[in-house]
Amino acid sequence: MVKAVIYCRVSTNNDEQTSSLNRQVEELMDLANRLQFEVVQVVKERLSGYETDREGIIEVLELLKNGVDVLLIQDDTRLGRGNTKTALLYQIRKMNKKIYTLSNLGNELEPTEMDTILMDIIGIVEEYQRKLHNMKIKRGIKKAINNGYRPQNNLTNHQLGGRKRKELPIDEIIKLRDKGLTFTEISSFLNGIGYETSKATVNRRYLEHLEKDTKVE
Repeated sequence: MVKAVIYCRVSTNNDEQTSSLNRQVEELMDLANRLQFEVVQVVKERLSGYETDREGIIEVLELLKNGVDVLLIQDDTRLGRGNTKTALLYQIRKMNKKIYTLSNLGNELEPTEMDTILMDIIGIVEEYQRKLHNMKIKRGIKKAINNGYRPQNNLTNHQLGGRKRKELPIDEIIKLRDKGLTFTEISSFLNGIGYETSKATVNRRYLEHLEKDTKVE
């Protein structure tokens, strides 16, 4: 059976909005029954649609990411307003999940032409950022190898390009730093071989190591 999450939203706490919230729940539960969807959770929220930091909608995205198949909403404005709505539509589209609305007679939501154009633009920008990130990784690896670094000799207990570890190889960070790589290049290199980290984390670990050595001395 198709698993569904119901999301209902109003902007304020007044009595009229409370009635609207309850009505959304009832009508969407009825829609789920008609479509023979299994409702795994009902999420209700009282916040502006322009607000991006909404616990309820974040919970919905997590449910969709972790196995829920469809989202049921009254109409696309319940999802959000303006750019917030477009961003959420894009995230849900990326997960290949479907949205059904009461305003569309219980059918699958069809984004407006403008929303579709904006989502296509977001996709192009994301792809370009991904390519730039990969280029930075390759640049860092190439620079390290040209300076004599051999990851296959130093990271014997780690699968290249494979699983990620929480612990970072501080010895390798030191070696790469000694080879002249920046913290940005080191973090890109480590990400490229499976360690999930950032420039700030690499920098912090390096400084912690230096501080530890200083205390030992």
